[in-house]
Amino acid sequence: MQVNGKSVVDIKSKFIGCMLGSAIGDAIGEIAFSYSRRSDLLAYVAETSKLRYTDDTAMAIGLAESITTIRGLDQEHLGATFSKNFQKEPWRGYASGPPTIFSMVKSLGITYVEAAHRLFGSRGSYGNGAAMRIAPLGLLYYDSPDLYEKASASAEVTHAHALGMDGASVQACAVAMAVKENPQNDFPLQTYIQQLWDFARTTQIREKLEIVKEYIQRKTDPSIVAARIGRSVAVHESMPFAIYCFLLHPKSFEECLFCAVLNRGDRDTLGAMACAISGAYLGAAAIPAECKAKLENRAYIEELAGALADLNERSYA
Repeated sequence: MQVNGKSVVDIKSKFIGCMLGSAIGDAIGEIAFSYSRRSDLLAYVAETSKLRYTDDTAMAIGLAESITTIRGLDQEHLGATFSKNFQKEPWRGYASGPPTIFSMVKSLGITYVEAAHRLFGSRGSYGNGAAMRIAPLGLLYYDSPDLYEKASASAEVTHAHALGMDGASVQACAVAMAVKENPQNDFPLQTYIQQLWDFARTTQIREKLEIVKEYIQRKTDPSIVAARIGRSVAVHESMPFAIYCFLLHPKSFEECLFCAVLNRGDRDTLGAMACAISGAYLGAAAIPAECKAKLENRAYIEELAGALADLNERSYA
């Protein structure tokens, strides 16, 4: 956007781009489980009338609903929102963790955080489920010094392992930094990676970000990088690869998307994470119009993104 001949970052477009981008990455990533060749995937997307998202986006919507409703983060409100949305749409493809937590809260009368800490032998989950949904919080707190604390607290509602919380926080930071960058300028690749490394607090994720740094300098083929980093449901074996896909293609939403979903692994979540960052950086206009038109609940997702932008402006003006 130009104002008086100068380039100005359109924050609302970036918020909408992030939310829509994440949902589209999720939906197309889910399709990629069945259509794993680029040509076949493109053909299916062109023919289908609707892009249907999974639990990744359903939980991102729940996070956005909670933090815009109470104008901030409250773990119990967030957990209750997740539970309510799950009861409405249990078919979205939820992993076993969240429904187990919802059931424990109801049957035992404990908090969502306490239930999350009891999972997996009281170690908590280090899956990528908190990172896949974190985009709305990364948007709201994109310029806040409390970003890590807010992100880790939102993760703890379902993913109480230190890795689960750290991975979600680093993904939130990736979104936040993308919002602040102007896509009309050269992308500050090395600075961006270093800031993510500095933001991380676990050795495992820092080690994976070191691999990202090493391979992005060489522009190594994504299939090699995915095999080295990992692409599983564990957050330190998926979130860093999503970041790599964005860094390899910072100026192209589509290429970032295909990088994330066509290298096997947890395709829908890789797409959601990578495309949340891409959308936050490039803005809504960079997302293919056909994909936006076919995304289910697009208007509501845009409404939530707008509410996040308004709340951010009022909170940090």
